Amino acid sequence: MNLITPAEHPFAHFVRILGKGKRGARDLTREEAYEAMGLLLDDKVEDTQLGAFLMLLRHKEESAEEMAGFAEAVRERLQAPRIAVDLDWPSYAGKKRHLPWYLLAVKALAASGVRILLHGGGAHTAGRMYSEQLIALLDIPLCRDWESVAQALEQQHLAFIPLGDWAPQLQRMIDLRNILGLRSPIHSLTRILNPLQARCGLQSIFHPGYQVTHRAASQLLADNAIVIKGEGGEIEINPDAVSHLYGTCGGVDWDEEWPALSALRHVKPEQLDPEHLLAVWLGQAEDAYGHLAVIATMALALRGLGETREAAFAHAEQLWQQRLG
Repeated sequence: MNLITPAEHPFAHFVRILGKGKRGARDLTREEAYEAMGLLLDDKVEDTQLGAFLMLLRHKEESAEEMAGFAEAVRERLQAPRIAVDLDWPSYAGKKRHLPWYLLAVKALAASGVRILLHGGGAHTAGRMYSEQLIALLDIPLCRDWESVAQALEQQHLAFIPLGDWAPQLQRMIDLRNILGLRSPIHSLTRILNPLQARCGLQSIFHPGYQVTHRAASQLLADNAIVIKGEGGEIEINPDAVSHLYGTCGGVDWDEEWPALSALRHVKPEQLDPEHLLAVWLGQAEDAYGHLAVIATMALALRGLGETREAAFAHAEQLWQQRLG
């Protein structure tokens, strides 16, 4: 018989804030979120607490203040070197309806000198095609540390680094997806981290309503960002649909609505063939949907770097044609 009450675990406080029921539960403050994420990153939390915390956040839906606090804790521990980057391009969703045309947009932009950091969390959901599975085919540099990222950006203006190589604790949390049965807020967090403080962070959030929260979190972090509902959850404009851009720059929010580029919806391909993606890049094949998706996604990136919509589309078409030059 234990007659001495054991001390409460330090992390229990944060689980209790989120889980006290409809009337007692509340959002974490930015400071509390920072402290909680610090304990998670420093491996000072039990697995049961981690699972409870992530799922309570998922059920409640994370706030902008929570996301900003989490991101600050991650950035503080990264101690990433100063590497000049134009675009931070998180790629965590995977594609299942269309090929990942955004990868061709990335390559064409990089070929013109735009410095892009791609990062992703691996193939965590069955039935989807992920960037990691195609970077070798498309000759996108795979980097395992910041030094190789710097070299790749100097040589090809483009680098891909897996999340597990620069934030292994976050990768572990993402990998819980198939154990917990749901994606956790960590999938959202990775999109706002912008680890190298790029000039603009691009973000894609598929579920409606979260775009505004992500923009608010980026503003709290003093980042410049554009958030969209990208095709399949990746940073890719769907040319068959209206696209709303949620931007923040210099602490000021802005919004733009881009009309659909096609009067009729394109037929979804029966299967996703990565070789077709390469053939289009090499000019050996054409794809009406893919062409529009690439140009619009390039325009999105150029818009994030300060160009107007009209100038960005014209510039994107020019850069796309120059890739074969």
